[in-house]
Amino acid sequence: MASDTLLGTRVRRADLVALAVVVLLVVAAAGFGSLAAQDSRSTYDNLDTPPFAPPGWLFGPMWSLLYLLIALSAWLTWLAVRRVDVALGTWLVQLVLNAAWTPLFFGGDKYWIAFVELCALVVAIVATIVLFVRRRRLAGVLLLPYLGWVGYAGALNLAIALAN
Repeated sequence: MASDTLLGTRVRRADLVALAVVVLLVVAAAGFGSLAAQDSRSTYDNLDTPPFAPPGWLFGPMWSLLYLLIALSAWLTWLAVRRVDVALGTWLVQLVLNAAWTPLFFGGDKYWIAFVELCALVVAIVATIVLFVRRRRLAGVLLLPYLGWVGYAGALNLAIALAN
């Protein structure tokens, strides 16, 4: 039974369950990263950072926005295919890689390992975008700011690895 429409797509009860699952997965990934980064502010502030490094306060608001886009893009893809397929599987892989970066970078100062992991994350995000665009263009486009931010984070990670 349809409850409403979104971008011309009927939203069913199963779609709302899918939305809840997507939100829970994104919140879990964000929460895992947040727990791993509890002392990250002082760690980040004490690093030898490049001139293009953002202020520490920017990370929270930026990631909040990006996690919203990450969840919305997955749900829009679900609405397009209404099944878990390779696109959503790839999305899950990038989400796991996303969650893994913070403990690598902040939990043990493994800057080089974190950089390599971040490169894998970029590949997974690009693959997700390509697969999402094939199902619903907007779903892939919504991930472009995320790709840009992770690319920027990669440059920052590399600069920190070289300097520290």
